[in-house]
Amino acid sequence: MKIIFMGTPEFSVPVLEALHQAHEIVAVYCQPPRPAGRGKADRPSPVQARAEVLGLPVRHPVSLRSDAAVAEFAALDADLAVVVAYGLILPQAILDAPRLGCLNIHASLLPRWRGAAPIHRAIMAGDRETGVCIMQMEAGLDTGPVLLRKAVQIGPEETTADLHDRLSALGAQLIVQALEHLPLPALPQPAEGVTYAAKIDKAEARVDFSQPAVAVDRLIRGLSPFPGAWTLVNGERVKLLRSRLAKGNGAPGQVLGGFTIACGEGAVEITEAQREGKRPMPTHEILRGLILPGTL
Repeated sequence: MKIIFMGTPEFSVPVLEALHQAHEIVAVYCQPPRPAGRGKADRPSPVQARAEVLGLPVRHPVSLRSDAAVAEFAALDADLAVVVAYGLILPQAILDAPRLGCLNIHASLLPRWRGAAPIHRAIMAGDRETGVCIMQMEAGLDTGPVLLRKAVQIGPEETTADLHDRLSALGAQLIVQALEHLPLPALPQPAEGVTYAAKIDKAEARVDFSQPAVAVDRLIRGLSPFPGAWTLVNGERVKLLRSRLAKGNGAPGQVLGGFTIACGEGAVEITEAQREGKRPMPTHEILRGLILPGTL
């Protein structure tokens, strides 16, 4: 099958690799290189970097809305486009160009968590399960009918980074399975249970220890590793990357011992953190050089 692949971040790379092994990739579309690193030199996206290693043709238009962009896309004469975390909205002319349309790999159990940050939001909301859906794309935001889905449990100490890797691998597995069995029944999404996973705002990331420990723990795990929930320790911003619920009570922000912090209700134990300009460290390492005050 002739496939156009459309994706940009690390999440998309295992899908590209799986499709490359099973089908003909006629073109890879991704976001243009962006300034990164201390020198702010343009850096290709993870998908572009991997596609070039695989010898696949790469395109990164700024927009797909021009007549020229649509014509170039249609000229590929693809059977199908597979889209996963691409980063651009596809106009109807693009959706209609491949013979079998466009399939999207979405990291939630639709219609829950449509939108930009489904993995973060699932953990932050305390969901017990999430999953991956293979969806036939249409003009609405993640509104298309679902061809295949699989649920997974969210672990009590799992972070967005952990769940990201599991769902990326699952997406690669499911899309190969879906393409092997086309055509599949396309089940419309129910009208009930729709939620939207808004893009993460960095303003959400400062930890408020007056909140219940359950909410603080979910925030820390949901924002790890990016943008990283944070607090001030002796005036230094410290990212809190892993946590778990702990026994203990005290005034919100009170240090109860080690890196266990009292919250509005209960307490959380920080198990991994990162100081400014340092690598992430487990608690026993970071406490060697970080003196915690009595209250954060």
